[in-house]
Amino acid sequence: MFSPRLHVRCVITGEKPAMQITAPPPQAPPAADTQDLNTLMTEMGRRARKAAVMLAQVPTAAKNEALKGAAQALRTRTAAVSAANARDRSAAEGLSKAMLDRLLLDEARIEAMAKGLEDIATLPDPIGTVLAEWTRPNGLRISRVRVPLGVIGIIYESRPNVTADAGGLCLKSGNAAILRGGSESFHSARAIMDCLAEGLAAAGLPSDAVQMVPTTDRAAVGRMLTMTDAIDVIVPRGGRSLIERLVAESRVPLFQHLEGLCHTYIHAGADRAKARRIVLNAKMRRTGICGATETLLVDRTVAPVMLGPVLDDLMAAGCEIRGCPETLALDPRVLPATEADWRTEYLDALLSVKVVAGLEEAIAHVNTYGSHHTDAIVTEDTAAAERFMAAVDSAITLHNASTQFADGGEFGMGAEIGISTGKLHARGPVGVEQLTSFKYKVRGNGQTRP
Repeated sequence: MFSPRLHVRCVITGEKPAMQITAPPPQAPPAADTQDLNTLMTEMGRRARKAAVMLAQVPTAAKNEALKGAAQALRTRTAAVSAANARDRSAAEGLSKAMLDRLLLDEARIEAMAKGLEDIATLPDPIGTVLAEWTRPNGLRISRVRVPLGVIGIIYESRPNVTADAGGLCLKSGNAAILRGGSESFHSARAIMDCLAEGLAAAGLPSDAVQMVPTTDRAAVGRMLTMTDAIDVIVPRGGRSLIERLVAESRVPLFQHLEGLCHTYIHAGADRAKARRIVLNAKMRRTGICGATETLLVDRTVAPVMLGPVLDDLMAAGCEIRGCPETLALDPRVLPATEADWRTEYLDALLSVKVVAGLEEAIAHVNTYGSHHTDAIVTEDTAAAERFMAAVDSAITLHNASTQFADGGEFGMGAEIGISTGKLHARGPVGVEQLTSFKYKVRGNGQTRP
């Protein structure tokens, strides 16, 4: 059973004003000295813990009202959110193309955040759900009931939309949240946070239900990792260096969102047109997300016929291909792959390609080089598909579908905080249900134990 105090490392998106708002010149976000930072974080933790006690008992209608109010605020404040995002992007010189894509908030993405909050509001409230109940021979009636985790810390980097997704999911699941975004998205996250606060106020819920750390001082992350008296679990979203730091330093349990080193395997029984369509989408729809395919495996029996058209599609879309010797022999346009390529999450228009002897070699490659995130097989052979999905040790396995479906929204969860790649408590998309635990309620009539 998961306990929020057990140190478990779980290897784990209206009318606009007519006036045009332009972004002010970029300025450095605020920092704090050590003494002030410790005081700040301690007080945030105290307020979050107090809010969590109240949220655990808040009616579903009030939570939904807050979520819908925040969605409406995002729409009415679209210009302000866009201006804050422009401020962040103007200071983001030097970031990779993938990071810049993650940072961008255009009108479509702001609307997607608002829609995501509304979708969360329509989800069933998990709190109070009776998971199981039974009666003992002595008459004791026992039920297992879903409850919030308590206070959730969210530490994330360049994706400002995590502010809305995480705040909304924590609220719906009855948890208080402390959000610490990256310095590159600080102003965007703060503008989104203002919308969440407006929704909370409209519903009469405590403003401390969702708090954002008001400084980019990296010491705030270190302080959060030690707040075992205030924070029940931390969900990180970011690159390898952030995850490795949190795993090494955190005294608070983690849902670890590892890198998305995802594979697509074209099996000998694959439909040619289906394979071309799936691979192109899995790699090129959005190259900078964790569900993007980074390595393509192709069965040797179909590689001479199928690989050329697939690579034509990818290269026409601007993708660079790095391949094994067999791939190079089939297509001279391909660059040679190194051992490091099989272990690299590119988050860019780059793809590693390897020809494999068959299903078992494909499974072995995925389990050796993958990050236990998301992996797909393309085949019309149902038995081969079932073997692949059972043997590949990943949180999400797919048959005849793009790896870019690795998303809580696509799973019908409304949104997600991340993809947990571990096996304890939460695995796969971390949505409302995964942000809960359970308690036992035992009802008697005077029974005593002999």
